[in-house]
Amino acid sequence: MEKSLIILKPDCMQRKLVGQVISRLENAGLSLTACKIMRLDDDLLREHYGHVAHLSFFPEIIEFMSSIPVMVMIFEGENAVERVRNILGPTDSQKAPAGTIRGDFGLDKTHNIAHASDSKDSAEKEMARFFK
Repeated sequence: MEKSLIILKPDCMQRKLVGQVISRLENAGLSLTACKIMRLDDDLLREHYGHVAHLSFFPEIIEFMSSIPVMVMIFEGENAVERVRNILGPTDSQKAPAGTIRGDFGLDKTHNIAHASDSKDSAEKEMARFFK
């Protein structure tokens, strides 16, 4: 069984969409195997988003993701990484089709409800980062 890390972002938490997101993932046959609510600090965010630290929107991501506590989860299932990403839809919510989580609830590239691992390798690194 494959695992994927998912972070329900501040917009998801503020808009009270947590239950709907979890339900969609569970209804797709994925199993929630770990979950915690935490406030992300600058050090953790700089490590997690280090691959975009050179881009102009990096400070906005840090500010947004540290604004309130988020929910960090691990979902497990066959082809979990790919399936989670398909259920979420494209990162840019404005390009995400209806029926996907981002297409139904997201607002833009930043306020897009959730982060999800983009590969098996990143899933392993992210799970170790958030679940020590």
